[in-house]
Formats: sequence, structure tokens, C-alpha cells
Amino acid sequence: MKFQPLLALGLGLLAASSQALAGTTLDRIEQKKELVGVLMESYPPFSFLNDQNQLDGFDVDVAKAVAEKLGVKLRLETPSWDVIAAGHWSGRYDICICSMTPSKARAEVFDFPVQYYASPAVIVVNAKDDSIHGAKDLSGKKVGLTSASSYESYLNKNLVIEGAEDTQLSYPFEDVQIAPYDTDNVAFQDLGLGAGVRLDAVLTNLVTAQPRLTEDKRFKLAGEALYSEPNSVAIEKGDAEWNGKVREVFAQLKQDGTLSKLSQKWIGADISQ
Repeated sequence: MKFQPLLALGLGLLAASSQALAGTTLDRIEQKKELVGVLMESYPPFSFLNDQNQLDGFDVDVAKAVAEKLGVKLRLETPSWDVIAAGHWSGRYDICICSMTPSKARAEVFDFPVQYYASPAVIVVNAKDDSIHGAKDLSGKKVGLTSASSYESYLNKNLVIEGAEDTQLSYPFEDVQIAPYDTDNVAFQDLGLGAGVRLDAVLTNLVTAQPRLTEDKRFKLAGEALYSEPNSVAIEKGDAEWNGKVREVFAQLKQDGTLSKLSQKWIGADISQ
């Protein structure tokens, strides 16, 4: 048996198959009149089941807006995050508007046409505090945060933002006393006891902090956001036509104010990009 010709034939068929996949996503969407999006079932306020047992949240509304721009209906699937992030969807899903942070490893299986929001890290202090107005004022202070988080790396002055490794960060503080917690909940409980009682500040994400800032008058923001972690739309790798269309649609959603409005609705601030 001649293996060389068979191997060449097999490689040729594989290449042809790969070429056939390229550019087919938009055709499939237009033919079926359906956009299949994938996201997490429990990641509020981005995606979650509401009181009517329906998917709701920022990512859900953005996906709906994309489908509307395309003139098709939307179908959402909620497999595990491992399945989503592994890629190689083989046409099962068209798009992930699901708060994915790009990385070199993920870029091997995904294309990231557009960053659609950033997660800002912020300083929260007790409402009665008058000594902390920004990062430079954290010197000598006791700051609560989630253990092993990017916030801990930031205070240790060795943070590398995944997907934005070239970002230059400012560390205008010295001798910060880091107080790690399992979750933000206990950290905020301690901060709520008063300025400097157990903590001087909490370093966390604006999205996480916003409900507390809105509903609990014991807390307030101190200064501007410290840095942002990018979150991008993900699609199967190698489909230039679909990549371009996604870019076009998100440019429209940004220009007409849709992304900003949805961000204000769900986050209470404009974190859209």
C-alpha cells in the first residue's frame, strides 16, 4: 500500500475542509436567520437567570443588540466555561459575548474582533474617610482585597494584565499593608465598621462595588480607576468575513450609544470600549 499518496490526499482534504469553514459563519447566520451566542448562566450582572427564569444581564442585552443589527433572532447557549473557553466550537456557536479576557493561549483558538468593555479596578473607602483620595494616599494604609487577585498583584507592584502586557501601570504608593480576604463580602463588612477600624480601604472591581456604592451610604469611591482589564468578543479563529462584520456591528453600537446605555443600565457607569 502506498502511504505517501494517501497522506497527501488526507492533508489536502483537511486543508480544503479548513478553507470551507473560513467565511461560512455569516452565511450560516443569514441562511438560518439566527445568531447563536454562548455565555455563562450565572455571572451577574453580565449574565444570569432572572425571576422569570430567563437569561438577563449586560452581556445578554449586548448579544440581543448584535442580533438586532444583523436582522436575525438570537439563541443563547450556556455550556460550562471550560467548554466555552476551549474553543474549537465546530460551528455550534457563532459568537461569545461573554466577558472573555484575551490571552496568548486563547488567541491560538479564538479571534478577538473587538474589546467591548473594560473592568476598572477602584478604591472604595468608608464614607467618613477624608484621607484617601487616590492611589498615592494608600501609602501606610491597610487595604482589603480578594486573595490572589490582580488587586493584590497591583499593590505588590508586579501586576501584568492578561492581554495587555505592554500596559504601563503607575504605583504611586509605598508600604501598603495588604489584607487578603476570601471574598469581597467580609472585606466590605470590615470597612463598614468605620474608617481605619479594621481597614482603611478596599481595592476591588467597579462592577462588584457599584451595587454597594448605590445601596449602602457607608461607602464611597476614592479617586479615579487604577487600571482596567479588557474584555473582548470571541469568535472561532480564521473567519475574516465574520471578524469584519462583528467589528462593523460593534462600531455601530458604540456610535449610536447602545453600549453606553446598556453599561449604565447594568453597571451604573459607562465601562464600554
